[in-house]
Amino acid sequence: METTKREPKRKLAPAIRKISKSDYGRLLAEIKERVRSAQYDALRAVNKELTALYWDIGQIIAERLSDASHGEAIVEKLAHDLRTEFPGISGFSRRNMFYMREFHLAYRDSAKVQPLVAQIGWTHNLIILQRCKDSLEREFYIRMTRKFGWSKSVLVHQIENQSYEKTLLNQTNFDQTLTPELRAQAKLALKDDYTFDFLELGEEHAERELERALIARIENFLRAMGGLFAFVGSQFRLEVDDREYFIDLLLFHRRLKCLVAVELKVGEFEPEFVGKMQFYLAALDERIREEGENPSIGIILCKEKRRTIVEYALRDARKPIGVATYHIVKHLPKELKGQLPTPKQIAALLEKA
Repeated sequence: METTKREPKRKLAPAIRKISKSDYGRLLAEIKERVRSAQYDALRAVNKELTALYWDIGQIIAERLSDASHGEAIVEKLAHDLRTEFPGISGFSRRNMFYMREFHLAYRDSAKVQPLVAQIGWTHNLIILQRCKDSLEREFYIRMTRKFGWSKSVLVHQIENQSYEKTLLNQTNFDQTLTPELRAQAKLALKDDYTFDFLELGEEHAERELERALIARIENFLRAMGGLFAFVGSQFRLEVDDREYFIDLLLFHRRLKCLVAVELKVGEFEPEFVGKMQFYLAALDERIREEGENPSIGIILCKEKRRTIVEYALRDARKPIGVATYHIVKHLPKELKGQLPTPKQIAALLEKA
């Protein structure tokens, strides 16, 4: 009787010993990142299919029951029968069925927004649908959620803090200092006013107190800034010609691929702040910026500002700078509510997002 020769067992240990711990750590981290990426892609695909399904159901309900009497009762019966037929699928509640109809009616006449709603989750769509009534405002939050990967809590935070209005009102010189490819992205990444309602500070506080408080709540701070910011350091040291200079906060914007210098001012904006920021940005670009990164951007964050003075101060500045205010409580100054760009200008900006 012929015997088969068994394959010797593979010894894994010697192979593992051939790579250093640090190399193995990098290998494991790379595979983990790939797994997470695949999970995210799968979840995104599921969300896309789910949103498409709800769109189709909403369209059928809107078209078939537009003239039907007792439409509400029919939708309620549909919800009951669908739950009975598909017990393992959630989402067929009476309320959600009506949301599907409302969802379709809200975007059926907007050809450019329809492809976008499928790229964010259904819950995100519902938050925007319920909390935003203006069509351009809805488009803004859909695009920003898709672009910056906002979670549901971050999206709610952005809406409650009026990010739409505050982004459109921002004061920058980006039109003169950034390339067309970066201009719209940078404008949408900077707000006119930031709300730091998570800070436990009195009305009167020093710059160092503000800085320490922001560092202590860094996650909240980065969320308030709008997403895709990474923290690099505080009191970031620059050495120029044997002299030391310190930037209050240094961030990195992952989408813009650039360093962002933040200077904190607890008083009113002064024109000379722009000159100091230009110096910081020149030094960052020359000494710190890595190959492949875009020019550094500056944000001067003040407690108060006069818009005309800011406009004049930025007019001839050669480095990309934005001037914003911060508050500890949520509000948008009443006098600014009537100063939003025209719907045509807003649509043009979002088109480049």
